[in-house]
Amino acid sequence: MAHALTQSDVISALKGVKDPDLNRDLTDLGMIRDIVIGPDSVRLTVNLTTPACPLKEKIRSDVESALRSRLPSDIRTIDIQMTAEVRGKGVREKGDIPGVKNVIAVGSGKGGVGKSTLATSIALGLKSYGSSVGLMDADIYGPSIPHLVGASGRPMAKGDRIQPIEAGGMKVMSMGFLLEPERAVIMRGPMLHGVITQFLHQVDWGDLDYLVIDLPPGTGDVPLTLAQALPLTGAVVVCTPQAVALLDAVRAITMFRQLKVPILGMVENMTGEVFGRGGAAKKAEEMEIPFLGDVPLLTAIREKGDAGKAAAVFDEQAASRMPLLNVVERLAAQISIQNIKKPKMPKLEILG
Repeated sequence: MAHALTQSDVISALKGVKDPDLNRDLTDLGMIRDIVIGPDSVRLTVNLTTPACPLKEKIRSDVESALRSRLPSDIRTIDIQMTAEVRGKGVREKGDIPGVKNVIAVGSGKGGVGKSTLATSIALGLKSYGSSVGLMDADIYGPSIPHLVGASGRPMAKGDRIQPIEAGGMKVMSMGFLLEPERAVIMRGPMLHGVITQFLHQVDWGDLDYLVIDLPPGTGDVPLTLAQALPLTGAVVVCTPQAVALLDAVRAITMFRQLKVPILGMVENMTGEVFGRGGAAKKAEEMEIPFLGDVPLLTAIREKGDAGKAAAVFDEQAASRMPLLNVVERLAAQISIQNIKKPKMPKLEILG
């Protein structure tokens, strides 16, 4: 009598099939779920660590190939469903925001490199894959996120929690919602620290897969406050290709390393004839950090942001769509890689 196929047989057949980004067996990562065995069929679900997985189809193909080569020949139908569940680091740490799985800081060594536009695009891109996303504008002196996403209004309190503004299905918080449009922000370090801490821990962010934080340019008080206030999943550094911008980007990377914040990668913005190309990729390789991709210098990106329609950069026919989605997918992969590492409590080291 032939051996009846079991779920254990299916799991065994998938041993050695790895997530290409995480370099771990799908079975060890708990990504194989809902196995159903019929008389001549096998149905299962592969649950990815992010809906923005850049290698989804390769994983599906690898799973199907392994099953067809290792299961009995009378299994004629193999049905593979692909789902995703964004994971956090798996261990609660002091300062974590309840319900928020991943906190990503987007910074730059200098202004004028399109950091806020990229932070907004990253948040919108992650959301476009179906993730729940929040966007926090930590550029207190120059808040531009409300304009980019076309949001307005004044956050209200509900009990002891501040309700963020909703913009296109994202929760958004910015000093720009609290000020008159032309009013300057004048505050010293301790006040700045208080505002950032309030935005992090008193805003009702709810359950989020990703909270993207747009940092002010440079290496000042805000990154230090963030590193003290909560354990960040990691940081993205945005720069333009030319040498002078890369010098400042290196300073930002050095700062994050001193603060023990993992570097998720570099993005080269405004690639093209004006600023050149390839500088960030080369520098990322030199510094042994991931390169997340380049975004060309496109007038449409600026126009959509100016019009408060940043989400339109992902329109089907937009030239910006694929470069930005490539950055988002690579970033999502790096976040997953970071989260499978053994979590460590951050240790803050500040040079006097």
